[in-house]
Amino acid sequence: MIAETLAGIALVKSAVDGIKSAIGTAQDIGDIASHIDNLFEGEKQVQQQRAKKSGTGLADQFGIKTVAQEMIDAKLAKEKMQEMATMIDMRFGHGTWAGIVAERAKRIQEAKEAALVARREALKKQQEFMETVKIILAIIVVSGLALGFIVFALTASAMAYSLIT
Repeated sequence: MIAETLAGIALVKSAVDGIKSAIGTAQDIGDIASHIDNLFEGEKQVQQQRAKKSGTGLADQFGIKTVAQEMIDAKLAKEKMQEMATMIDMRFGHGTWAGIVAERAKRIQEAKEAALVARREALKKQQEFMETVKIILAIIVVSGLALGFIVFALTASAMAYSLIT
């Protein structure tokens, strides 16, 4: 568990180092975009690990070392995010970071909505498929019953004919 948290905080720290080393020479925000992506991803990992508790023992979940590590990592990640926000706003103008955060939130929301639409479409297709299967089964059952009735009628008429003759 701590190794996963370390991966998140390590990603945050490496992203911060990358931004710091490139921000002075960056011509536009695209020059440091991959570092910003890593910063967001690392911060997300830290927050997810902090929220994730399944699969660990009670001692791991509630141990002082674990709780302290999670709290410190979350605060460090938040601190680094704020530091980068200030640096990027100073380099590219006030509001640049807020614009990045807003656009990211918008894209995440759009992706969630697209996934929801895709799930609804898949469910709709599954329901349509099930309806088709039901119709085909009904046709098979009715055809079987009709065939059985015809065979019965022919057998009965053949038996009746043999009794008459």
